[in-house]
Amino acid sequence: MDARDKPGHGELGDQGLGGTVGEALDETAAALAAAGIDEPRRQARRIMVAALGLSPAEVFAHPHRRLDREEHARIQAMVRRVAAHEPLSRITGHREFWGRDFVLSRDTLDPRPETETVVEAVLARLTDREQPYRFLDLGTGSGCLLLALLSEYPQASGIGVDVAYGAAITARHNAARLGLGERASFVAGDWGAGLAGGFDAVVANPPYIATADLAALMPEVRDHDPRRALDGGADGLAAYRAIARDLPRLLVPGGLLAAEIGLGQADSVAEIIIAGGLAVERVAPDLAGIARVVLACRLG
Repeated sequence: MDARDKPGHGELGDQGLGGTVGEALDETAAALAAAGIDEPRRQARRIMVAALGLSPAEVFAHPHRRLDREEHARIQAMVRRVAAHEPLSRITGHREFWGRDFVLSRDTLDPRPETETVVEAVLARLTDREQPYRFLDLGTGSGCLLLALLSEYPQASGIGVDVAYGAAITARHNAARLGLGERASFVAGDWGAGLAGGFDAVVANPPYIATADLAALMPEVRDHDPRRALDGGADGLAAYRAIARDLPRLLVPGGLLAAEIGLGQADSVAEIIIAGGLAVERVAPDLAGIARVVLACRLG
């Protein structure tokens, strides 16, 4: 028997039935640690929040609250799936991004915290929050980049484009849930093809993993994110070439590009953007200090 199948390892044991929140939290953390899950205590708290409908503060405040069998079963089911390297965000169908709750679907990438660097870079560059900017989000997925920006620029509007029709539908749903539906539209399309232009800023988190490297990705990513949102072609740069061709047409003079990049891609992406006719302004690091966003502008 694999150790992860034993009580207290791969899942919670029957002896936990009717236990307390605190005991279940300890058992869950131990099970995830035995399964090799990173940050098992943090993940255990997230499971308790999701399974019990509690806030993080309530998990800490009520460790002696007793669990009924249904609550324990929900925890157990989530532990089993997370221990098998399924992201909790895929289990719940939700991910927090920029302090807001986004619905996910099988057609959307699960947005990561480092992608918020794109939003931060735009905010630092376009400092007047009251301007009626027009934003374009290429490869929009859940719509998280465009909708985060619209939440910060109350007079702005924008379009999100994704090759997957299902992603466009999910993003449209998120816009409505967040009260931004009147300022955001989403379409299925091939990057910027067919769009008339006139955008003040283009943002993008395109696929940037080289095809040969996909198999080595963490299973949470490789087995649960859409392949088309990960596969950047032979060198990981195919999407940047496709986007760069349209930027002079899409952006107004002085318009901004903010594109997420992968590890070690800053110079290569900058060369592609410059060859497309834009001037690279800077490369912004994420919180880990990794070069994460290329910022460029269309010359006037």
